[in-house]
Amino acid sequence: MIKVENLNQFYGESHTLWDMELDAEPGKITCVMGRNGVGKTTLMKSIMGLLPVSGSITYKGEELTKLPPEKRASVGIGYVPQGREIFSQLTVEENLKIGLLARRDGLKTVPERVYELFPVLKEMLHRKGGDLSGGQQQQLAIGRALCTDPSMLILDEPGEGIQPNIVHMIGEVIQKLAKEENFTILLVEQKLPFSRKFADQFVIMERGRVVAKNTIDQLTDEVVEQYLSV
Repeated sequence: MIKVENLNQFYGESHTLWDMELDAEPGKITCVMGRNGVGKTTLMKSIMGLLPVSGSITYKGEELTKLPPEKRASVGIGYVPQGREIFSQLTVEENLKIGLLARRDGLKTVPERVYELFPVLKEMLHRKGGDLSGGQQQQLAIGRALCTDPSMLILDEPGEGIQPNIVHMIGEVIQKLAKEENFTILLVEQKLPFSRKFADQFVIMERGRVVAKNTIDQLTDEVVEQYLSV
């Protein structure tokens, strides 16, 4: 379980996260929502140690705020950033093996489980990452995160710019990891149909603060109109 308490973050003089509180539990998909610019990506980067913060972030009872980003991967948190950030000049296999560097068990080969979840990666092992479609790159980014041997995945808009059938497949994979392998899943997602179909609970942010949270069945049209409509 990850727990965020009294988290504050500043960009220079700008106060971007205000006393953030967040819980995400094993076996559940927690969806962070909100209009553009409310701090969703900032929150994900803060959890991963990519931005300086004050406050507390604990994972399985361990305080993370003093750990550098690479150490947060080694305690079991996989991160799939917005825009995927794969290495375009490296092959699919080379991209996946980069994820192995964060493993605690020293495994040197890509787990077969990654190819079971994303068969297209095995078919394209020797293709350069930059030659893949957007949907294939997203599968590669998630596969690379899984190579770190995580028990939690943080995904920032995994369906952005991807064709609907691949978005649905990624949702099914994320759901399988949560339900069958007890992963903690924390994701940023703007697409209401995706969130309603796959998430267990939602958190809505506004101006760097949490303004609503509940189980996904309580994400009513009224809540959407109040906090998410543009």
